[in-house]
Amino acid sequence: MTPRHESLRDLDAARWRVALALTTAMVLVYFGFVLLVAYGRELLAIQVVPGLTLGILLGALVIVASWVLTWIYVRWAAKHYDPGIRVLDRERGP
Repeated sequence: MTPRHESLRDLDAARWRVALALTTAMVLVYFGFVLLVAYGRELLAIQVVPGLTLGILLGALVIVASWVLTWIYVRWAAKHYDPGIRVLDRERGP
């Protein structure tokens, strides 16, 4: 296997590791919230401030978590994956 192919394989493996880690984090956040809705209704009914329950706050945080995890992936890809692809593309030539 050529060094270029090995570099591409390593870059792809890194992308999969990051994607799987972030996907796992999102699944845990989402299903954790769903399980809390199913089994912790008393907890979610707690008033944080008048008109805002812990359930609404945690639901909003699930959405914010998805944005943050997406932002983390985009930042990682811009810093590591995209430059690696550009280097490999330049090595390929015209």
